[in-house]
Amino acid sequence: MPWSSPERALDELRAGNRRFVAGAPYHPNQDADRRAAVAEGQDPFAVILGCSDSRLAAEIIFDRGLGDLFVVRTAGHTAGPEVLGSVEYAVSVLHTPLVVVLGHDSCGAVQAARQAVATGTPPPGHLGAVVDAVLPSLRRAEAEGVEEIDEIVDIHIAQTVQALLTNSATLAEAVAAGRCAVVGMSYRLSAGEARTVAEVGTGGTAAVPAQAGPVGQPTG
Repeated sequence: MPWSSPERALDELRAGNRRFVAGAPYHPNQDADRRAAVAEGQDPFAVILGCSDSRLAAEIIFDRGLGDLFVVRTAGHTAGPEVLGSVEYAVSVLHTPLVVVLGHDSCGAVQAARQAVATGTPPPGHLGAVVDAVLPSLRRAEAEGVEEIDEIVDIHIAQTVQALLTNSATLAEAVAAGRCAVVGMSYRLSAGEARTVAEVGTGGTAAVPAQAGPVGQPTG
């Protein structure tokens, strides 16, 4: 199915999430016919850059199926070069019109970063790279006097949206041209709702935390 606009893609995600929250999912595109139809190629309508948390399965949360979502997952939805390359592939090669940064309440990566800062003890191994990626969000939260964990998560989601646009000229150009939008969402683990906290390029009204900086001004 061709996806004509970022707004249409976002509407489709939101509709699927509403079905999931209501306990009435359609489970679309999950049968043998769909499996055969997408075997030769893919046309996903959204990229999901999500946290690796096991409770954050995008196809379930948004009630979608095979070939619908191009999913990239890292702890704390951190966006290093490989992640940026994956997002750029979907946007520039597959022409995917929507990129969603999907975080969640009580995020373990944010909590680990707070613990490392509080104790002055760096985490072992490569976990340090995850903590380092979260630190700019913690610094912004501290500067704004934000201490509640889920408010910090919202800031971190919006920071990731901005980081994608700042660090990827390919994505920033697609957004500026109206071919793509970038949206930050925060998932509530108990309720199942994916709440929008930042939008760039959709033409809609964004619910952007003031602490998150100028996410409406993509650069790159």
